Amino acid sequence: MIKIGNAPCSWGVEWADDPRNPNWRKVLQENADAGYTGIELGPVGFMPEDPTMLGEALEEHGQELIGGVVFRPFHDTAQWDDVMDGSVRTCKALSAHGAKHLVLIDSIAERRAPTAGRASEAEQMDKAEWTAFRDRIATIAKMGTEEYGLTVGIHAHAGGFMDFEPELERLLSEVDESILKICFDTGHHSYAGFDPVAFMDRYIERISYMHFKDIDPVVKADVVKNRTNFYEACGQGIFCNLGDGDVDFPAVRAKLEAAGFDGWCTVEQDCDPEGDTSPIADAKLNRIYLQSIGFTGA
Repeated sequence: MIKIGNAPCSWGVEWADDPRNPNWRKVLQENADAGYTGIELGPVGFMPEDPTMLGEALEEHGQELIGGVVFRPFHDTAQWDDVMDGSVRTCKALSAHGAKHLVLIDSIAERRAPTAGRASEAEQMDKAEWTAFRDRIATIAKMGTEEYGLTVGIHAHAGGFMDFEPELERLLSEVDESILKICFDTGHHSYAGFDPVAFMDRYIERISYMHFKDIDPVVKADVVKNRTNFYEACGQGIFCNLGDGDVDFPAVRAKLEAAGFDGWCTVEQDCDPEGDTSPIADAKLNRIYLQSIGFTGA
């Protein structure tokens, strides 16, 4: 059964310590009010790391914890302690609540941010740098899988060193599938300039988890042309309501159903926490849209 959840980033939560963040209890309440029964952890530290406190709140709002994201600078050797800290804390938080999915994302890099959406212009790592980068990802994937019993997925993201399809495919070919699967984000794949449905055709058996995100093609063309940074692009509405952008969600559903996909697909509509948007209204519209095209799970 395909189940539909949501995530704190749909309320603009990208960093745990951002003073603009809404209260975590408000996010749980509004997610429930919008009709969702599952939610991601968000950046570790946004929701309480005390298992009793968070467990009681999840139960109060009828929410299941789906998974969590480690959005840290895997590309930067000097920040390995930060990557490891975020990874261990996220693993502990997920395992405390029976959540399944650990998602690894290389955070935005100064060397790559200006070429988001421009694969042909993006700076590439040299062999030694790539090998170390790959091994850091594999280390966390192995830890999450073997020490915490989680399903670990790599997630491509605009502006990082795991952004474009060729580097994603390279990583998948070099890290064993037993420890690293794919958290496939439809919107980031489109942002990068590639076809999400075509990628799913080739890799559906390795996709363990989905992030549902749509891309406004007009905004995308503008931000790619102007080399707009990721967060400004979010503020300009590059991630639009599902069904209003260039991702073919009926085709996505068909691919998942044909493969017998069983589990959570999580809506992520990254936004500016102080932007001119209503996260709960968008969450409701996204759920209604997904139901209208056949995603009827909770």
